[in-house]
Amino acid sequence: MTTTTLGDASTPAEHEAERHIRHVAEWTGRDVSYEPVVGGLQNSNWLVHVGGDDVRYFLKVPGDGTDAFIDRQVANVAAERAGAMGISPRVAHFDSGTGTEISEFLDGYRACTNGDMKSWDTTRDVLGLYDRFHTIPALPLTKTMFDLVDEHLEQARSLQVRLPDFAHTLVREYTRARAALHASGLDIVPCHNDPMPGNFLVAEGGPMKLVDFEFASNNDRAYDLALILAEFFYDEPTSLRCIEEAYGHTGWSTVARVQVCRFIADLKWGLWGCVNHQLNSTWDFDYHKYGVLKLFRARGQMNDPRWSQWLGAL
Repeated sequence: MTTTTLGDASTPAEHEAERHIRHVAEWTGRDVSYEPVVGGLQNSNWLVHVGGDDVRYFLKVPGDGTDAFIDRQVANVAAERAGAMGISPRVAHFDSGTGTEISEFLDGYRACTNGDMKSWDTTRDVLGLYDRFHTIPALPLTKTMFDLVDEHLEQARSLQVRLPDFAHTLVREYTRARAALHASGLDIVPCHNDPMPGNFLVAEGGPMKLVDFEFASNNDRAYDLALILAEFFYDEPTSLRCIEEAYGHTGWSTVARVQVCRFIADLKWGLWGCVNHQLNSTWDFDYHKYGVLKLFRARGQMNDPRWSQWLGAL
């Protein structure tokens, strides 16, 4: 990647990055350079070098349309608390006006891939990080899995988003699942809500770190686990092993709860993809294809012959 000195921006993305860098008062008058960091579906990411500092910094510039999904004040609170616990990089600067966040860059670390998640040791570290994050003080926002889905359904309606023909069946079964889960009671804890592999950083000989708290909220514990199972494409034996690691057992009602939440997880992210396709035209990523894939997986979960038994076990 090419490193650019502050003041030498030549592209719209670089000019935008410099605008955010100049908001950091303590960097005024210092030698600053930056370079793009590959990755991320919504934001523009940059590695920033500041003369005289022993660490480098990671700058995240909010992407177009992200305000429809993300409360960046809450995300900052979650990042600060995770950083204080030592499970995430320390936040170095946050601009409440723009939502721009700058954290310490973890040299020697790399983002995980789905391939990493084939290792049980890596999976166990992921579960352990989530378990620790669930113990931080309650976040200033409670946004349950139902709030997330309902929000996207309303966005889809208002934006006239085109959904697959089978979406109405998913919504019908979602309504049944929501009623059953509400009746059973929710286990509300601070949740990360976004376990894509790239949000877990690893280094040789170092502890795994958790990043990207844009979707964090107080939510149901089982939903956070279900997201992991869905995001990492885990088969049933691995899913049961994860449930046992997280809960200490694989009782039928617990397994049923996680499986129903797995359906809701794919429904949520499927709707998110389809809605984001309408909101974000600046990124070279097929959000609609991503969203429809997730909705197909939700349909597969709903079509499992045990679906009604899972609902009944809640």
